[in-house]
Amino acid sequence: MGKYKILVVTGDSLLAGSTNLVQLWLVGEHGEADLGKQLRPLRGRKTELEIDVPLHLGRLLVVKLRKHKGLLDSDWFCKWITVQGPGIQGEAFFPCYSWVQGKETICLPEGTALKVNDDAQNLFRKYREQELEDRRNVYRWGSWKEGLILPIAGSTERDLPRSQRFMEDKDLDFSLSLAKVLKDLAIKGTLDFVSRVQKLEDYQKVFPHSKNALAGRVRDSWKDDALFGYQFLNGANPMLLRQSKRLPARLVLPPGMEDLQTELEKELKAGSLFEADFSLLDGVKPNIIIFKQQYVTAPLVMLKLRPDGRLLPMVVQLQPPRHGCPPPPLFLPSDPPMAWLLAKIWVRSSDFQLHQLQSHLLRGHLMAEVISVATMRSLPSLHPIYKVVSTGSGGHVDILQRATSCLTYRSFCPPDDLADRGLLGVKSSLYAQDALRLWEIISRYVERMVALFYKSDRDVKDDPELQVWCREFTEIGLLGAQDRGFPLSLASRAQLCRFVTMCIFTCTGQHASTHLGQLDWYAWIPNGPCTMRKPPPTSKDVPERDIVDALPGLQQARVQMTFTKFLGRRQPVMVALGQHKEEYFSGSGPRAVLKQFQEELAIMDKEIEVRNAGLDLPYEYLRPSLVENSVTI
Repeated sequence: MGKYKILVVTGDSLLAGSTNLVQLWLVGEHGEADLGKQLRPLRGRKTELEIDVPLHLGRLLVVKLRKHKGLLDSDWFCKWITVQGPGIQGEAFFPCYSWVQGKETICLPEGTALKVNDDAQNLFRKYREQELEDRRNVYRWGSWKEGLILPIAGSTERDLPRSQRFMEDKDLDFSLSLAKVLKDLAIKGTLDFVSRVQKLEDYQKVFPHSKNALAGRVRDSWKDDALFGYQFLNGANPMLLRQSKRLPARLVLPPGMEDLQTELEKELKAGSLFEADFSLLDGVKPNIIIFKQQYVTAPLVMLKLRPDGRLLPMVVQLQPPRHGCPPPPLFLPSDPPMAWLLAKIWVRSSDFQLHQLQSHLLRGHLMAEVISVATMRSLPSLHPIYKVVSTGSGGHVDILQRATSCLTYRSFCPPDDLADRGLLGVKSSLYAQDALRLWEIISRYVERMVALFYKSDRDVKDDPELQVWCREFTEIGLLGAQDRGFPLSLASRAQLCRFVTMCIFTCTGQHASTHLGQLDWYAWIPNGPCTMRKPPPTSKDVPERDIVDALPGLQQARVQMTFTKFLGRRQPVMVALGQHKEEYFSGSGPRAVLKQFQEELAIMDKEIEVRNAGLDLPYEYLRPSLVENSVTI
């Protein structure tokens, strides 16, 4: 019994407020008090209520909300609620950060994170179970194509739970920006149908006029071997390059290339031989665009790492050898300039395909979707790991299916992935340096959070919700990926920390590393053509006309440029890694851990800024202030 002071905070996005009345209940360990329909939440407002409760509630456990329908029905975005009153030291904090819709009753547990085994009196058991049952009805696994990791069920954005969609300000920016680029494409693209590319310089017609120093540098230097090699280290797709352990079996050297054989073996012995193998594309059915057949090939590039850090191509094989056929031609830096340039263009086009489908879409967006759905279906909002993770024509399908079968747990953990690919000691791999450092910062953050709630390995093994989450992710979302190293269970704090760090890094740093560079590296179309209109060359007699005819036409180039510019732009409405405003935890311990995380990110950000000031080509894609807190586009 006594007076309770309640503070309700509504979001400040465009449509966060509601015209409907909201009913509140306070639920304690000894009883429940109906406070009636006393709240009409207004956008961006903090609403205070003082209410006398005639019941002895005891320790306050849950605040319940229900929005009542009026003549007009509008959803309400509730940030959080605090309560002061009898038996409460200071104030009790009830995080929400979600939409209240329809006639559903929302239960908000107090913000102290609790594992199932921490709730000895089962005070929260029914709320945990009901929350997960409700979530599993909303967050259902879907299926897109056989052999692909599972998405959330739904075919349009409106099929998603509202709490998983863009907020109105970001959605409005996305929609208006898309409308603008489509309008520009319709106007300018119509003229492109009657224009023909006569020479390579004609791609300047679709080059963006916005100031982008790196894109301009690429346009001016794209033919240089050093820039070609640099992109495997620090470009839009740094995920393919690996150190050679032996000469690839597919690299068949014909008679007369003994000098090349000797040079390759010399670099191999020195540990400076690297390769980029696009065999995943072999046999993929190419598309047909505007009634014209397109072409795809599966190149192999061998490169040597120089003492000054430059990575230079030694030989390009555009197609794998075929049984019963002559060995495919090998292209060398000493070949006629146009033949060597066309070979490199084919490599860049193949890299565009694997970058967008494998590195960006599959390893970024689709993997993040599996993490999100498994989390929402398996971990209630009370769970400490939920609160950590919350901060956080058929040819393309063929590529995704092949790439899915290649996903390994080690490849999502930079310390393992970079070691496996021989990049840990490569000083000119800025991606490797920054990815490793960001992983370590995230790992320390996770370790400190886990230590607050799991005092031993037994605590991890005995957490049933945690084990269900892990199995749901690997066995269902990833279609049984345990044979590729993904865990089915978590037996120690170290295993838990690695798994959670992988989840956070995948949805933040790994996605940023393959997203932020798109405009820089693909604005100049010949450096990353989205398609090729002629088959790969079989001879080295290549005039410039052959290169122009193989590259996308002006209309297709403008389409590529339009969407690269739209999707690759820096987001005006973004939350950087670790800078989220939502507070999911009560108590000083988690807040201190988050503060330390933010401080370490700020130090890394500043040091990258200082380093980049002295570089000819700055690398910013893993700079914490530019890494978004979640995967968006």
